Amino acid sequence: MLLNDRVALVTGASRGIGASTAKILAQRGARVAVSARTVSDLEAVGHAIQKNGGKALVVPCDVVDPSQVAAMIEAVQKKWGRLDILVNNAGLGTPAKPVEEVSPEEWDETIRLNLKSVFLCTRAAAPVMKRHKYGRIVNVSSFAGRFFSRLSGPQYSSAKAGVLGFTRHMAAELGPFGICVNSVAPSPTLTERVKAKWDSRPEEERQKILAGIPLGRVAKPEEIATVIAFLASDDASYVSGVCIDVNGGSWMA
Repeated sequence: MLLNDRVALVTGASRGIGASTAKILAQRGARVAVSARTVSDLEAVGHAIQKNGGKALVVPCDVVDPSQVAAMIEAVQKKWGRLDILVNNAGLGTPAKPVEEVSPEEWDETIRLNLKSVFLCTRAAAPVMKRHKYGRIVNVSSFAGRFFSRLSGPQYSSAKAGVLGFTRHMAAELGPFGICVNSVAPSPTLTERVKAKWDSRPEEERQKILAGIPLGRVAKPEEIATVIAFLASDDASYVSGVCIDVNGGSWMA
C-alpha cells in the first residue's frame, strides 16, 4: 500500500484526523500538501513530516472561499506538477442542542463548513485529476451522517449525510476519468476537539455510549487515518462510491 511519488492534499490537516492522515500518507511515500486556517499548527505538521524524511507543503486556506481553494490547488500543482489524492477532511462539529434552538445562521454555517467545503475542493481538484486520468478522493463524513450525532446537533448530522450523497454522485461522474471517490464515517474519535466534548459529558452518559460500541472504546485519530490511506492507495483501485464505517462496530451496514 505504498504511495511513492503520489501527490496528496489533506484539508483540515492542522490537527486530529487530518494531521494523522497527512503523516501516514507521507510515511507511505506520498508528497503531502497540508491545508487549514491555523498556520502555526499546519507548520508543526509539515515540520513533523519533513523531520521523518517526508516531503510536505504548507498551504493555508479557508476552504469555504472559492478563490482561496483555487489558489490552494494551483500551489500544489506549481510545487509538484499534479494532484493524485484529495482528502476532504476540513469541517467542524456543533454543540448538541434541540432543533428548535438551532438558528438559521448556525444551520447555514455548519452546512458551509462541512459540506460546501467538500464541494469546492472537489470542484477545483477534478479538472487536474481528469487531465492525468487518475485520482483518489476521500471525503470524511461521520457516524452522524449514517445515523445521528451523540455529540453534535442536527445540522451536523445533515451536513455529513450530504457528504455521503455527494460522494456517490462524484463516484459516478468521475469514474470514467479513472478517479475513485469514497468516504469514511468515523464514530466519535479522540481528537483534541472531540476529547473536550467527551470529557465534559457525565460518566454515566459516557458509559452508555461505550456500551453501544462492541469494541468498548472510542477511536484514535490514526485508526481513521489508516483507512483513509487505504482508500487513497492503488490497493483500492476498484473501490468507488462506498463509505467505510470506522466505528468499532457501533453501526453495521
